[in-house]
Amino acid sequence: MSAVLAGLGLGTGLVLVLAVWAGLPPVSVGRPRWWLRWADQIVRAGVSGLTPWRLSALSAAMTAILFIAVLAWSGVWTVAAAIALMAMPVPAMAVAGRARARGAELRESWPEVVDFLVSGVRAGAGLPELLCELATVGPEPLRPQFAAFASEYGADGRFSPALTRLKERFADPVADRIVEALRLARDVGGSDLSVLLRDLGVLLREDARVRGELEARQSWTVNAARLGVAAPWLVLLMIASQAQAGAAYSTPEGAVVLGVGAAVSIIAYLAMKRLGALPTDRRSLR
Repeated sequence: MSAVLAGLGLGTGLVLVLAVWAGLPPVSVGRPRWWLRWADQIVRAGVSGLTPWRLSALSAAMTAILFIAVLAWSGVWTVAAAIALMAMPVPAMAVAGRARARGAELRESWPEVVDFLVSGVRAGAGLPELLCELATVGPEPLRPQFAAFASEYGADGRFSPALTRLKERFADPVADRIVEALRLARDVGGSDLSVLLRDLGVLLREDARVRGELEARQSWTVNAARLGVAAPWLVLLMIASQAQAGAAYSTPEGAVVLGVGAAVSIIAYLAMKRLGALPTDRRSLR
């Protein structure tokens, strides 16, 4: 054993010495995918002051409070733990739902922005001036972001950094494509910008129409599935206040039943989300 430790120590020392001489490539650890997804959802939801860490802390605090409340109601810690853990994703789901609602509203507004840019480009107007004008003549849901762009661009006159911050405020794949097309046209020029924007406007209108029809058709199915997942736990909460039922769930067999029920509920909900999910564009131009 001592020989193994000595060998490991010698090897580690040699690697460190060689690293000083040869140098090591910089190692950058990116943020996890769930962090980026939550950050984009928070931006799209328009919840000011909220971050992924604060959302995680909010979920943990709500879980603890719910556990204490259910424990005080039923007196059964297994039931309280199961219901509290099942309710842990509720804050994140609320933010995601608000982000989807605002995303649908933005999808209806982007074609108007594209039409305004096309007409302005054809008239020979400058791209910064067109984007600044959108703060007053653009669609109502998009005006605050363009107003912030106009303020930043008016302060330092740098177009590219202002475009980058505009993308961050929208956190939307459509905004990424439009902003990068404008940045490319600004940097290298291009006579086909109006044609590109016009085609993009047609695609956005068609996508919004088809997606709206699909969401309207599947909304009742999704709501019914959510009610089917939540209903058994609401019934459990009501019957757990009875002494006989509480005693049954306090046993190891009752804990196993709760664990299996929680696992089945989670798997069923995730399967429903997976099967009913509509294709969405990813932000590939961060």
